[in-house]
Amino acid sequence: MKKIVLLVAAFLCAASLQAKGDLHLFSIDNKDAKITPYMIEEALNNGGMHVELNSNMIGPFKKQFKETNYKVFTLMTFWSKKYTKELVDKYAKAGAFTPMGMGIYQAKGEDTLHLSVLTADAQGKILGIKDPLLKKIEAQVLAVIKKNFPNAKHTLSEDSLKTSHDLVTTYEMEVDEDEDIDDVQEEFIMNLEAGFKPFGFVVPEYMDLNEVLTEDGKVESPYDFYLTYSICKLPVIYTVSKTRPEASAFAPCTTMIYKKKDEDKVVVGFPAVYNWLSSAKVENEDAKKELLKAQKDFESILKDVTE
Repeated sequence: MKKIVLLVAAFLCAASLQAKGDLHLFSIDNKDAKITPYMIEEALNNGGMHVELNSNMIGPFKKQFKETNYKVFTLMTFWSKKYTKELVDKYAKAGAFTPMGMGIYQAKGEDTLHLSVLTADAQGKILGIKDPLLKKIEAQVLAVIKKNFPNAKHTLSEDSLKTSHDLVTTYEMEVDEDEDIDDVQEEFIMNLEAGFKPFGFVVPEYMDLNEVLTEDGKVESPYDFYLTYSICKLPVIYTVSKTRPEASAFAPCTTMIYKKKDEDKVVVGFPAVYNWLSSAKVENEDAKKELLKAQKDFESILKDVTE
C-alpha cells in the first residue's frame, strides 16, 4: 500500500509539471516575512542574471486606488548575462523579453510568498521561435530559485486559453538611406515618449540594449540602435492582480525599438495583452476591459509615431 501511495504522489507531482501552462509558479513559506524582493534580486544577480527593475507596487496601489489586498506586490525585470546577447543577435523579436519579468506577491493574511515567471516554451510560442537558448535562460532562473529557496513548491499554471491574435504587436517606420541614424533615433524616441503620458502609461525603466550587444563598444552589433522600454499602466496591473496576480510575470511590458544595420526601417513592438488573457487565463470582465483598452491605446501611440 505504501508503494502505491508513493507512486500516486509521484505521478501527481509529475503530471502537475507536465501541464501545458505558460507560467512557472513558486510558493514559498514566508510567515515570518523574512524573504523579500531584495533577497530575490540579489539571488538573481548572483545567479548570472542582471536585474533591471525591482518595483514595489504597494505604494502606487494605495496612492491611486486607496487600498490593496497585498502586503507584497513587486514587479521585477531581468536578463541573462550569459545568453541574452546571443539570443537577441539571432532574433530581433527576442528584445520583447529583454528584460523578462517576474511577479512577486503575497496577500494580506497569507503566509505564502508567490513567484511567477514565463516558461521557455511560452516565450518561444509568443516570439515564434524555437531555440535552446530560451531553455538555457529558463534553466538559469529555475536554478536560482531552487538554490536559494529549496523548500519552494513548484507548479505550472493552468493550461492557457487559445487565442487567434498576434502575440507580439509590431509597427514599422521606413527610413531614407540618407537620413542620419542618430537623428532618426532621437526623433522617434521623442515622439514615442510624448505619447505615453496622455494615455496614462509610465516608464519605470529604460534600457539601451545595444550596450549589451556591443559589450560596451567592444564588438559589433547587427543593430544601429536597440532600445527597450518597460511600460506600465497602473489600472491594468491593479485590476488584473485582484483575480490573476500571476499575470504580473508580463508586467511591466517590454517595448522594443530597433533598427537593423541591413534594413531601412525602424521596428517597434511589444508582447500583446492577448498573452495576459491567454497565458494567465484572465477572464474577469473588468480586467479584460482594462487590458484591451491598454492594447488599443498603445497601438494608437505606435501608429502615430510610425506614420
